Amino acid sequence: MKDSKDSIYSKVIPRTLSGFKDRLPMEAMKKSKLLSSVSSIFENFGFVPIETPHLEYADILVKQGSDEIQKELYRFKDHGNRDVALRFDQTVPLARFISQHRNEIDFPFKRYAIGNVFRGERAQKGRYREFTQCDFDFIGSDSIACDAEIVQVIYASMVGLGIDEFTIWLNNRKVLNGICKYFGITNNNDISNVLRIIDKLDKIGKDCVTEELDKIISNVSKFLEIANIKQNGDSREFFKEIAYLKGWNDDLKNGIEELERVYDILLNLEMDRNAYRINFSIARGLGYYTGIVYETTLNTQKSLGSVCSGGRYDNLTRSFSDEKMSGVGASIGIDRLLSSMNNLSKKQTSARVLIICLSSKHFGYAYKIAESFRRSEISSEVYPEINKIKKQFAYANSKGHEFVVVIGDDECKVNAITLKNMTSGMQMKGISMLKAIELLKQ
Repeated sequence: MKDSKDSIYSKVIPRTLSGFKDRLPMEAMKKSKLLSSVSSIFENFGFVPIETPHLEYADILVKQGSDEIQKELYRFKDHGNRDVALRFDQTVPLARFISQHRNEIDFPFKRYAIGNVFRGERAQKGRYREFTQCDFDFIGSDSIACDAEIVQVIYASMVGLGIDEFTIWLNNRKVLNGICKYFGITNNNDISNVLRIIDKLDKIGKDCVTEELDKIISNVSKFLEIANIKQNGDSREFFKEIAYLKGWNDDLKNGIEELERVYDILLNLEMDRNAYRINFSIARGLGYYTGIVYETTLNTQKSLGSVCSGGRYDNLTRSFSDEKMSGVGASIGIDRLLSSMNNLSKKQTSARVLIICLSSKHFGYAYKIAESFRRSEISSEVYPEINKIKKQFAYANSKGHEFVVVIGDDECKVNAITLKNMTSGMQMKGISMLKAIELLKQ
């Protein structure tokens, strides 16, 4: 007869859901540093942090994104039988936040939020079903200066993260709306469908896009010729070349003039002008965008898709209030950026120094040294077991500690330490704790 204990302790296969992932220390540490960097950049521009829950009432999220996003929504009944859903982005929760706390914040309001969002989309390289978004938004101002500042923050973030070759693509939903209207597409639902299809151009290719647009537009080739206009050189020359489009309708006129005003600001700055360009095919799939939109791609890894995207939304709080509250912002996809970084550090510890003891009687002295190091802002850890010294040094090598402190009877007798540089192999015996701190600080 089978032992009843077997059923109590039956094994569960350790595995992660498709589209979700664990992060080992070296990747998690890299991600932590990236998040710290972008937080500093946001705050340098005057953005302040807020937090919203991962879980919202479903009616807050439903119908706020595209139909495709709605299909990807994680929606269920909670223990209180409430209809709830996991947030698919941080902009819709922001709309709820602004409406709910309207009287507690000052406008214009510059916020950033860093947290995980969830979409049940097809998992692939750089695209997960749970991923971290770093959002930054300017709420409560219609000024085109806000749109220009978002470009500056994207640029500063990419440079601050050590990314050399990238392009910030700009467009305006009014431009796309104007192109649609010129080709006889005036129904809002049809316009939305066209924008949704154009937004998939990089994913499904021109032939598939043409096939889908054929059902809505009579002259698809001419439509795509205009919708694929892209800035390749000097911006002033580009605006001269497309000036004729302003005569087609007011939407095109207003959209192009807004892009010109953004460039009037950006051209005054010490930014690489090749790093931001106009591309009429940038649509952004989310339905709430109404003005300028952004997508940022890595020049050497275009297949990765956009690593930072966003735009202007003039009806942010329409689902929650009659008050018109506009905003503009973008979101950095940290997980996609991480997947593009092949040169991840092999370091698996946040401590610079590992302190090892040759006998358990040395632990008190070891922890005293570690405490002194930490007070001097030198991150340290004590190896908690007594093993062969070779094994403890192997641990330091594996984890990536820069230095090892060795403590034995000789060191304890004279209140000294032995310090070894794990990179150069240089070793200093019998030095004082103060001398060690001085050396490590240098």
